[in-house]
Amino acid sequence: MQVTVETGTGLERRMRVQVPEDQVSSEVHKRLENLSRQVRMPGFRPGKVPMKVIRQRYGRQVRDEVVGELVQSSFYDALMQEKLRPAGSPTIEPETMDPGEGVTYLATFDVYPEVDLPPLDSLSVARPTATVTDADVDAMIETLRRQRRVWTEVARAATAADRVVVDFEGFMDGAPLDNAKADELPVELDAGRMIPGFEDGLVGAAAGDSRTLELAFPERYPEAKLAGRPVTFQVTVRRVEESSLPEVDDAFAKSFGVGEGGADALRREVRQNMERELAEALRNITKQRVMEALLAGQDIELPRALVDEESRRAMERRRMELSHSGADPDQAGLTPQMFEDQARTRVSLGLVLSELIRENDIKPDPQKVRARIETIASTYEQPSEVIGWYYGNRERLADVETSVLEEQVVDWILERAAVSEEPTTFDALMKPSAPA
Repeated sequence: MQVTVETGTGLERRMRVQVPEDQVSSEVHKRLENLSRQVRMPGFRPGKVPMKVIRQRYGRQVRDEVVGELVQSSFYDALMQEKLRPAGSPTIEPETMDPGEGVTYLATFDVYPEVDLPPLDSLSVARPTATVTDADVDAMIETLRRQRRVWTEVARAATAADRVVVDFEGFMDGAPLDNAKADELPVELDAGRMIPGFEDGLVGAAAGDSRTLELAFPERYPEAKLAGRPVTFQVTVRRVEESSLPEVDDAFAKSFGVGEGGADALRREVRQNMERELAEALRNITKQRVMEALLAGQDIELPRALVDEESRRAMERRRMELSHSGADPDQAGLTPQMFEDQARTRVSLGLVLSELIRENDIKPDPQKVRARIETIASTYEQPSEVIGWYYGNRERLADVETSVLEEQVVDWILERAAVSEEPTTFDALMKPSAPA
């Protein structure tokens, strides 16, 4: 096998591979001989079909199979010989494939770039710290009370704290807008669920009133064809309703599945849930800041194939999100190019992390992997079956190992970086738009 490599633009490599004819024909002959012992043809006893007949009947098919397999195997042999690491799948261009001429092809691909890791003691990471306070728990209890509000019809104009039940239809350029019509729709005027201006435009309306709302869809509206465009809503108010909040008592606690201990037990459970959420948020933000510190100042030449692949994955994730939210992803006008900046960041981070893991020989801790799987399994009725499910499939186990390995890398970096604490609050972390 002969191999020559040319360097293209940036990370591109063009590798020409030549497989001699004797290697091809030898493998073809071997397979035809095996075939001759198995094939049955009219007029010949089993295993006695002449090789000339076998070659005439099956020679081309067998050669094509051999050539296909040799291209694949020789490509990887050539990569090892030339010590190249391809990023993504190659483009294979056949040059010579005919019988008697051997096999020659040109493989074009990007290689992984060289990655220079920053000295870890030069990284600065601000790690957020926070606790769940009594005031945080009180605020959460109030949120739960609002979820259990009781609505009662009133004979007065609506305030911003009320709910109105309306019929409405949307129009664009004077024509009815698809999927923009509803009857008997409850609209809470302080919920912020409708497009900007819709809820505010109904404050002060009473039952029987009709209003025309001249509004516009947000610039970042999920349906691209509507984003930023003006829309008119014709709205008729059926009734106005005010809310009353339930008392925090045993019945209230029971409505959230707390059977014993009443309001005090509910409060304890709420605090525990908030502390779990806070711990998870602190871990995620710290991890994000570690990754940002790793990438700061990095200027890595990225393989085009990896960026394109990650862009497509990001687009598919967004399509799934839209689908799960009830929107039509086909109407969003999504393209892989819209996610390229995000993809470049993810690919850069993946390259840096891979190099850090390789250089420092960091491997997933089996005990931590086991603990993670047991934690997942504890939420099911038959934990032992779930544990076996993970350990019985290498791909499922690898997903957990990757997650654990990322956390180990973050901890490993934090032990070596310059880490400062950044005090914050539960609200600031869980509601980033709220003032800290």
